This record gives sequence, structure tokens and C-alpha cells, in this order.
Amino acid sequence: MNLPMGDSSIDIYERGAPRNGEPQVMDRRLFMQLLVFQIPPGASILENQGALIAAAEGAGLPCVVYADANDPRGMGLLTFTEDPALFVDSVRPLFEAELLRDWVLRPELTMIGRTYSNGHEQDLEFWLIDRPQQTVLNPDWNWAVWYPLRRSGAFEQLDGREKGGILREHATIGRAYGAQDLAHDVRLACHGLDANDNEFVIGLIGSNLHRLSHVVQAMRSTVQTSQYIQQMGPFFVGRAIGRHAGAKG
Repeated sequence: MNLPMGDSSIDIYERGAPRNGEPQVMDRRLFMQLLVFQIPPGASILENQGALIAAAEGAGLPCVVYADANDPRGMGLLTFTEDPALFVDSVRPLFEAELLRDWVLRPELTMIGRTYSNGHEQDLEFWLIDRPQQTVLNPDWNWAVWYPLRRSGAFEQLDGREKGGILREHATIGRAYGAQDLAHDVRLACHGLDANDNEFVIGLIGSNLHRLSHVVQAMRSTVQTSQYIQQMGPFFVGRAIGRHAGAKG
């Protein structure tokens, strides 16, 4: 891979920890998008949600279909790809189908982001590409809480050492929940992608909704959340009712 050279070059690469003495450098990342809809009054919920699952699978889309826990007529569609053109070229046409064309989008719950590295990943490709997909597609982890957030400008003014300590505190809690199979996270950057200028999208995935709520509660006491988070939410809470790993080959 040819890397940008010279002091004036802009580095757009994802980087992980050295592996076998060699740097890990990639210009790949996974994009994920959540769209949330309401099934119109008078339409059959079961028939319509079945139509979405069938349409997504028929198109070969990698996806998770969620029933909205907070809206009895609400549905969520999570799709993911390395090429974000999929959201325009393949996801949009789904809603031209007869049963889906009258669904009402809830734009306040639309979320889109990309995986990113922090420079410490031992297996960069796994963390950027494989792990997020495995997490949302795991058949034992049916509950999901998705939300965007934005940190305050004051956080960006901190020096690197102080930032690192704040982020490590937050990450330690997340790793502890994951190690005990209580909650598993998907972390996406959405700079310039989010309609409301949020910076990150977080997905909490697991088998038990209380545990996902508990990790959000536990994070409230961290320095990052208590002092430097300017905005969190709105929150989408869903239970997976359909999954598709996408077309093979």
C-alpha cells in the first residue's frame, strides 16, 4: 500500500497496534445505517414486517430488522456495507414495494456512521469490518439500543494525555460488560454524516434489555459522560425479528 508522503499530506488511514513487528494500516471501514419507520394505520403489522424481511433478503442485503419496543407500529432496518452506495442503490428501492411505499420514516431516529480505529487494535480488520457485523448478526443477542451523541467542544481542547485517561475510563466499563456477555457495543463515527451534527453512533447489543440499560446507567458517572457529553439520543430500542448476512461472493 502506498501511504501519503510529506508533511502536508492528509492521513485518512485507519491504524492499529503493530502486529508481528509490522504496522497495521487500512483504508477500509464498515458503514452502518439505521432507518426507523411507522407502519401506516390500518395496515397489517405482521404482513408488513414480513414484507420488509422478505424484500431485504431478496435483495441480498446484509441487515437486521427490528421491532420497535417503544412504538407498536414501529420498525427499524439496520444495513451495513463497506460501500455506502448500497444505502442509495439498494436500500432505497426496497420502499417502492407495494406494502412498503406508504411507510412513514421517522427521520429523528435515522443514524449513520462508520467504524474507526483508535490505534490500539490487535487485529485491525477484525475490529473494523468483522466484529461489528458479527455483533449485530449474533442470533443470541436480540436486543439493541442505538443512539447518537456529541461531545462538547471543551473535550477537544484537552491535551492528549487527559483525553486518553478519560476515554480509558469509559472503555474499561464497556469491556467489563462485554467480557461478562452482558452488553456488546458497536461504535461508529458520524462526523459530517449526521443531520444534527452528532459525532458518534453507539449500538448496544445483547440478550437482555435490562443489561443494556444498566451499562448506559453505569456510564453516567464517568468523566466523559458527566462532564463532556453535550447531547445523547434520541434512543431507539428494538428487538431483532429478522437477520440476513448478505449475498455471498
